[in-house]
Amino acid sequence: MNILIVNPIVYTSETKNIIRANSIKDTMIYDLCLAFEKKGHNVTLYAAEPFKPENKEKYPFKVIWGKCKFKSIFMPHCFPYMYNLSKYIKKNESNIDLIICSEVFSINTLNAVLTNKSKVIVWHELAKHNATMKKLPSKIWYNIVARFLMRNVKVVARSEEAKSFIKKYCRDTDSKIIEHGVNLDKFIYSTDKKDYFVVCSQLIERKRIDGILLKFGEYLKISGNSSELIIIGDGELKSSLEQLSRGLGLEEKIIFKGKLNHEELLPYLAHAKALLVNTIKDNSMISIVESIAVGTPVVTTEIPLNASYIKKYKLGIATEWDQQDLMKIVNDNEVYVNNCLKYREKLSTLSKVDDFMNCFRKMKES
Repeated sequence: MNILIVNPIVYTSETKNIIRANSIKDTMIYDLCLAFEKKGHNVTLYAAEPFKPENKEKYPFKVIWGKCKFKSIFMPHCFPYMYNLSKYIKKNESNIDLIICSEVFSINTLNAVLTNKSKVIVWHELAKHNATMKKLPSKIWYNIVARFLMRNVKVVARSEEAKSFIKKYCRDTDSKIIEHGVNLDKFIYSTDKKDYFVVCSQLIERKRIDGILLKFGEYLKISGNSSELIIIGDGELKSSLEQLSRGLGLEEKIIFKGKLNHEELLPYLAHAKALLVNTIKDNSMISIVESIAVGTPVVTTEIPLNASYIKKYKLGIATEWDQQDLMKIVNDNEVYVNNCLKYREKLSTLSKVDDFMNCFRKMKES
């Protein structure tokens, strides 16, 4: 089959000034496209040009970097408008069997629906209204655009929370959930866990890494002071977090590795006792999916949408955690690791492709 994947925002940018990455090969959407290719499909990824990497890359599938227009209104970091998308779909209509669009709340998804509704599946992540301008644009979009202009368009949510939200506005929301996946050929699991925790995150305010440092300090007081905390990532708060670690007297226990690519990051993640997450604002977190895939349990707040299945399948601890929860994840580590290994096959991008194809078949039969 010929599949067009419309995913304008390839990775998260916290500000309007998108910093071009060196590569997109560490992104979730790249691995999903790769999985479609492995299953024998012809894939085209249509993404926003501001996310085009700094370095020239070769891909095993076609990538189109759509130019964006009216950037002061449709800001590329959060709501890009790729003005040539409709023209591309019309021109290649006979050669496209399926269009997978990211998000209901997207001008690009709307254009794809208006151009060729019968071929569109919307893969939806958001589980609540966007807070911009007191939620007014979001409420208008879902109540008017989604209800009427996206009527009878197949929508597949990425979490139970997203499904509960979007089915209020899109009546053809599928009962099946298709979560984010990972390439299990790349994410090799390990049961050989070392005496450290790991953080894989941007070092920014909403991630509350300072809280992780403080809780880790309290954990050391009750655990015998042997563990380490490895922090992988970069951001505006790096200097202040390094200063905090020195203030806690933990500069030898808290190790800042900076930003690493997947090849460099995976050994640290695979051998950790747990991935630590303390975010106060997030949707589904790909770092959590990656952690489970390598057999590393997760200790997180209940904010990420992944928290529901972490609780359900005991893949870690999802609560307003503290040092006692770190003690529990260490003491019962083998149990949590085994649960992650049982669950990891469900995270395979290849299984996500099968889910999409099953959804497409049902859509054609109805």
